[in-house]
Amino acid sequence: MRTVHPVILSGGSGTRLWPASRKAYPKQFAPLLSDHSLYQGTLQRFSGPGFAAPLIMTGEDFRFMAVEQADAIGLTDARVVVEPAPRDTAPAILAAALLLEDTPDDLMLVAPSDHVMHDVAAFHAAVDAGRGVAEDGALVTFGVAPDRPETGYGYLQLAGRPDGVTTVTKFTEKPDLDTAKAMLEAGHYLWNAGLFMGRVRDFIAAFEAHAPDLIAPVRAAVAGAVRDLSFTRLDGAAFAEARAISVDYAIMENADWVVAVPLDCGWSDLGAWDALQAVTPSDSAGNAVAGDVTTIDCEGTYLRVEEPGMALVGLGLKDVVVVAMRDAVLVADKARSQDVKRVVDELRLAGKAQADDYPRFHRPWGWYETLCLDARFQVKRIMVKPGGVLSLQSHRHRSEHWIVVAGTAEVSIGEETRLVTENQGVYIPLGEKHRMANPGKVPMYLIEVQTGAYLGEDDIVRYEDIYDRS
Repeated sequence: MRTVHPVILSGGSGTRLWPASRKAYPKQFAPLLSDHSLYQGTLQRFSGPGFAAPLIMTGEDFRFMAVEQADAIGLTDARVVVEPAPRDTAPAILAAALLLEDTPDDLMLVAPSDHVMHDVAAFHAAVDAGRGVAEDGALVTFGVAPDRPETGYGYLQLAGRPDGVTTVTKFTEKPDLDTAKAMLEAGHYLWNAGLFMGRVRDFIAAFEAHAPDLIAPVRAAVAGAVRDLSFTRLDGAAFAEARAISVDYAIMENADWVVAVPLDCGWSDLGAWDALQAVTPSDSAGNAVAGDVTTIDCEGTYLRVEEPGMALVGLGLKDVVVVAMRDAVLVADKARSQDVKRVVDELRLAGKAQADDYPRFHRPWGWYETLCLDARFQVKRIMVKPGGVLSLQSHRHRSEHWIVVAGTAEVSIGEETRLVTENQGVYIPLGEKHRMANPGKVPMYLIEVQTGAYLGEDDIVRYEDIYDRS
């Protein structure tokens, strides 16, 4: 039995779940359903006998998050590959295949990192059902039997009833409602779950046959890849030459032998708020909630509050989605869940930071969040994880006060380095080189007060950085 190499795609932005999912902190890394993120749940599904260490394809902004969340669940052998620029799924999958080219007969199992599957055993059974035909040279996709005329999913048209491994005759992108109803009634369609399996050699051959223009730039990007800390960084100039295209369009719709395996494991792509409501326990009136929420005379409504200490109350609502965060609130007709991407587009046009920025900014050393911002001062809360070290830096336009409120900080200001403990503070004059680290075994928290004429994050002159950020 051939080894299966999981290839996890984790570079998307999940804009239909705004404001909880944003470009700076997309849905795959957010704990939407439990204490674990969707990405962590995906990694756990691909662990165990028969699976090799996962190959994680992600972007520059998420590389540290990908490693940190994998480490948090005890997965220390994952290989994180940094895509220098977003090019959709096809170039990423081809790069993964070329990185595995020395084991051409092994299987690749490509999966998004932001889906949920409630029955992991059933998922593994579906993978086993597709193994044999994949080892014989087919490209395998996985599909879910539709239970409603869904317009938010792609569809697989099958040569026969979906009773087992069945030939795919056509891929259909998100249809209109009438077409979706006809597909449901026909009985030989599956929702496209976006998972693909095949031998490494067969993926490469499919790209050579159906998307040959991708071969040269992606192969050059792999050949020019370098080690960057624990990451494999593809060559940026070469990868940028690859056109952006999905794997469905590039090869799956054109490949000679594609089969589908039915997937009955409680699957959802969590592509919109109505999908998240469908997998969240609800009350007798069909209301699903997350956080400190009270419902009064509501029906079929999804209410979510992300901010600790904030109470959300729904009164007399029906079929409504409400998601409340510190810096943004979404109120939408549940039937318009697929249109939330338009909200993000409108906010970007208006220059609103909330379109992409998350209220908590994640960094390889921890995170920070702004508590108060005015013209000449800003107050932040900062968490530095054990062993975390901020860069040696200075500022041209602001001075800073640091007050440690939990844990111990090792602070360097100019030529002096000292420990600062709870309830102690330090002052960093404008222009002075400084650095902060957490030498302890528990997270360290501090309050930072900035004062000056300009408070932007680009007012940083960085001299040394253990994370090699440019």
